[in-house]
Amino acid sequence: MVPRTFRMLTLPLVAMVAVVVPASLDAAPPATGTFSWSTVVNNNDFMPGSDRTVNNIYYGEKNFNSYNQPSVNATGLVVLRARSKGGEGGGSGSGGTGGEGGNQPTHGIYTRDMSVPGSRIVRILDRKTSVPAPNNIQYPPNGKYTTFVETPSFPRIDMGSDTIATRGNHQPVWFISEGAAYDGAYGTTGIYANPFGTLITGASKLGVLAEFGFFEVPGAPAGTPFDVFPGAPSVTNGSTIVFKGNYTVDGAGKTGVFYRNLKDAVAGGTSPVMLIANNTGTVIPGSKSTIFGSTSPPSAAGQLAVFAGFDNEQSPALGGLYMVDLRKPQTLKRLVGIGAKVPGGTRTDTFNRLGEAVAFDGRYVGFWGAWGTETRTVRLYCPTEGNKDRRAYCKQELYCYDQFGAPVLDKNGIQVKEEDPNSKCSGSGPEKVCYQEKEVPVVQGIFLYDTVAQTPWLVAKTGDAFNDFVFWNYSGKPPCTGMMGHGQEGAEDDGEPARWRSSSFVAVSNGSTAFKASSADRSGIYLNICSNPANCSLVTVLDTIMDGTNLDPDSAPPESKIRELGLEREGLRGDWLAINARMGVEGGTEEDGMAGVYVTRVPITPPR
Repeated sequence: MVPRTFRMLTLPLVAMVAVVVPASLDAAPPATGTFSWSTVVNNNDFMPGSDRTVNNIYYGEKNFNSYNQPSVNATGLVVLRARSKGGEGGGSGSGGTGGEGGNQPTHGIYTRDMSVPGSRIVRILDRKTSVPAPNNIQYPPNGKYTTFVETPSFPRIDMGSDTIATRGNHQPVWFISEGAAYDGAYGTTGIYANPFGTLITGASKLGVLAEFGFFEVPGAPAGTPFDVFPGAPSVTNGSTIVFKGNYTVDGAGKTGVFYRNLKDAVAGGTSPVMLIANNTGTVIPGSKSTIFGSTSPPSAAGQLAVFAGFDNEQSPALGGLYMVDLRKPQTLKRLVGIGAKVPGGTRTDTFNRLGEAVAFDGRYVGFWGAWGTETRTVRLYCPTEGNKDRRAYCKQELYCYDQFGAPVLDKNGIQVKEEDPNSKCSGSGPEKVCYQEKEVPVVQGIFLYDTVAQTPWLVAKTGDAFNDFVFWNYSGKPPCTGMMGHGQEGAEDDGEPARWRSSSFVAVSNGSTAFKASSADRSGIYLNICSNPANCSLVTVLDTIMDGTNLDPDSAPPESKIRELGLEREGLRGDWLAINARMGVEGGTEEDGMAGVYVTRVPITPPR
């Protein structure tokens, strides 16, 4: 873990993950900064605890292979979600037997303390880990209690402590004997954290049961359980989780933002989940009586949390970004609203779109916003890597098999083919190409809001240096998930069907901002270092025309280029910047490249 210092160079183009139609060809990204990178983990490293025995045959530890965006705390502890090779959706992937036999991949959450030279990679959980209590269901053949199947979003970490929080999916964890009230099996998803060392259950789908009433949805009829916890839960103050939760009332889907203070006890003690805002009764601040129609996964630091909420998610007329003091959870303060003046814009420029992915460090809020009416078309091609069922669904060629492995047939005895109805395809076989087209705002930007000075300022906008701050990912739950031969890996996100989803990526620390952006020939991660709003320096950190050896000289092939870069809202904390990347060789296979998670220190001085 010896740091390497270098000057990054401008190099030829590497293809982006999703091909887009650029707005202009003259956008010139900022000059490249000088950074010293250290490897947290890459594909040469073994996944701790991934060795297994199948049919009395011992298999050694697996190599890391792919990664979600990492999170880092202010002292350099990195948490990441990672996966080995294998499976691609094949097999049952039950997660209840504690095994990863055959070709099933290892999925897990891992940490590494990058402030300590030579520190080891630590496993927090994987598919062999039993779900923490409540958990009373044991599975054959080894009698192990219900284990995790998947962690469907990137993990997060408290800015000021080592506590991590992650979602987890699994088979039911609680069984009530036949004949008793509410007999059956319960609890297939939850939020898990380690504020006191070992994992504990912070939130769960068990709120329907009286003995676990502290898990029920506040502000809803007694005994209402959460259905799912979309997005990535935040954690703050060492032991408080803050999260979005979806639930059902009288057959109608509902959503809201909540928090829970955890204790050093089974299931985090008996403190109940607390309401911040929901779409059943919380009035949008500044409106007379309009209830929130949607809310986003929150970000939290210290005693404060921020989230986005709107009257209509797709076409908002009201709403914006809100901050709440967790000691006064139902007193919302609007920071930036739909219709608010755009900093750095003309007198008539007002926000008509605000991003849901909001970064927060306790004072500064980083966010995406758009204004104006002009849009442009982006063309998104179906993924060629990742979950095979999702890829097949996008390309309109997914065939499902039932729990017995038999083809699913229609009434005429013909095998049912599942297709994404929005895909446009041409060709056949290996030459088949499928895509979808979406509209994105032409005028958009990345912004910072100072909650102390109560002022926003512009970080970057489209035009001079960048064409777009919106990125697309084909994600969600494809048909067939959980059936024989399809596995559980597709059961991601909020349980909604697979589709193209867009997001912006921004992280903040002490008035400085890291973000992702694309221009005509590249996408990259950029850093705006500020001592005050009038004294900022915008530099390129990494982009997709750079050599892979610039980032990972010890492991990336000499001829490789950076192909993918990842950043999330907790990727910049203190002076630590954590990212994930994939390097590839033109015309080569995945095995010819390298991927990993990396950190660097950046020169951030808190504004006065």
